[in-house]
Amino acid sequence: MFGLGWPEIVIIAVVVLLIFGPKKIPEFGAALGKTLRGFKEEINQDDQEIEDSDEKMR
Repeated sequence: MFGLGWPEIVIIAVVVLLIFGPKKIPEFGAALGKTLRGFKEEINQDDQEIEDSDEKMR
């Protein structure tokens, strides 16, 4: 995972926790989840449009 080991991930998590506090972390997680979900839906929609256009050309 990007060349990071467990010690580095733990240090990053502690720093994030210290900077943002425990109350903001779930909000960031929810926002990240929504963003990734929307991104995935757009990619799937684009793939579907490409498949549909390929079928029309046949």
